[in-house]
Amino acid sequence: MSLVIHSIKGALRLGQTASILSRTGLSWLRGDRPPAPVLLRQVFEELGATYIKLGQFIASSPTFFPAEYVEAFQGCLDQTRPLPFATMKRILQQELKVPLETVYSEIDPAPLASASIAQVHAARLVSGEDVVIKIQKPGVENILLTDLNFLYASARLLETIAPKLSWTSLSGIVEEIQQTMMEECDFIKEANNLQTFRRFLEENHNDEATVPRVYEHCSTRRVLTMERFYGVPLTDLESIRQVTEDPERTLIAAMNTWFASLTQCEFFHADVHAGNLMVLRDGRVGFIDFGIVGRIAPGTWEAVSDFISSVMIGNFEGMADAMVRIGITRSQVDVDQLADDLRDLYQQLDRMVPDYSPYASEQQTDDQVNNVLIDMVKIGESHGLHFPREFALLVKQFLYFDRYVHILAPEMDMFMDDRLNMLH
Repeated sequence: MSLVIHSIKGALRLGQTASILSRTGLSWLRGDRPPAPVLLRQVFEELGATYIKLGQFIASSPTFFPAEYVEAFQGCLDQTRPLPFATMKRILQQELKVPLETVYSEIDPAPLASASIAQVHAARLVSGEDVVIKIQKPGVENILLTDLNFLYASARLLETIAPKLSWTSLSGIVEEIQQTMMEECDFIKEANNLQTFRRFLEENHNDEATVPRVYEHCSTRRVLTMERFYGVPLTDLESIRQVTEDPERTLIAAMNTWFASLTQCEFFHADVHAGNLMVLRDGRVGFIDFGIVGRIAPGTWEAVSDFISSVMIGNFEGMADAMVRIGITRSQVDVDQLADDLRDLYQQLDRMVPDYSPYASEQQTDDQVNNVLIDMVKIGESHGLHFPREFALLVKQFLYFDRYVHILAPEMDMFMDDRLNMLH
């Protein structure tokens, strides 16, 4: 019976997708013709959860997609209209299978956040701890599976019709997206990520950083109950000064924690924008939201390590050589010319830094970071290189930290300061 219900829901979802695509096609024929990347983003936002997440994947993957699409999808926000609390409460009850009042003494019906996959509510456990509850929205997993299977079939068809369209496998990209998104639907995996990172901190005797504690007795595959953090974003300098006399030391603690995770943890946090790094009331740095993590193969890490070392000393030839080893290429690369192009980009970055405003919004900062990343990938691709997504994720986090240095410690040299342990 369950299979029949899922099949019916899948058919309805395909019908809804076809209807939206048909309506968009009619508008285009009638003359409503925005640029292709903008049109695609608008369609994705209308199609909902899966396509919004896909849009975010495109926005963070300049190694996979053309620059104009990466730029257009920066505006693909994962913020959706919240569902009624009665709906979310019903799912919470179904998942925990015990009276909610035996677990939580109170739950705020107004959500703290509502995204395409889940909704987050503040609550308090009967034992007194303040927590947040991440509750998966109804039907999300079925929608994702239906949409992604449809995209995979479409990609395979396109590869068959136009095999020379790209030497990057479209179906392979869809498979990676599918794996990433389905992992996001399994909150047990996110809970495991949190616990793994906590163990990493404990084993390194790191008491300057922390992650939310997971409450396993009220967490399931679709519900994640976590310790609630109280603090301020890493970019809020005035508020940080109220909890610590040394914002620079706080930043160094955050950066050293992340650098150490590259080699000493199973994964690295792959989305360290300001909203995911908090300075807590006791001065510690709180890493939150482990929905996006990255893993590096040892061979790739060796090349990335060489790349960082070369950046530290301004060795553009070394940077170029490392990029060639990190990237995938079908042609001979002129390393000297690549080094010259990287030198030009580096000089542009130096000119851009004074224009950076500490009062810029997080979205503006994200845009700046992405634009630099796009430029770097463009240079590589102009020399015939194609980079794995993990490289883009790594570089993007370095660019975020570079921004935080300019806000919290403008006199510090990120690559030369001996307090930063960048190459463990």
